[in-house]
Amino acid sequence: MTSGVILDAGALIALERSDRQVLRILDLAHAELATVTVPAGAFAQVIRDPARQVRLSRLLRRRSTSVVGLDQDDATVVGRALAASGTSDVVDAHVVVCAQRAGQAVVTSDPDDLRRIDPTLRLITI
Repeated sequence: MTSGVILDAGALIALERSDRQVLRILDLAHAELATVTVPAGAFAQVIRDPARQVRLSRLLRRRSTSVVGLDQDDATVVGRALAASGTSDVVDAHVVVCAQRAGQAVVTSDPDDLRRIDPTLRLITI
């Protein structure tokens, strides 16, 4: 896991619910000093009350966690990925683009949508 992992919205929700598999994945990533990437759109889908979402807030405070925004260049790549795959979920496509760029596996509870965008994507299904 030396390159780290990407967390999609499903993984972030699982973290908030103290899912043991997600907690183990994150413990391993932190032990290896690997980067945990959170696409900003996935974060926006999950965050509701930062003061009460303690696990999520703790994850985001770690130095090894990187929140990746959607800038103009990424938006273009995301749009092209959506066109090529015939899908329409911008957040899922941004998760895929982030994973492709970083060479990271995606931790997800919904692998089918991500596979439609990139069938070769490395996924850790929770």
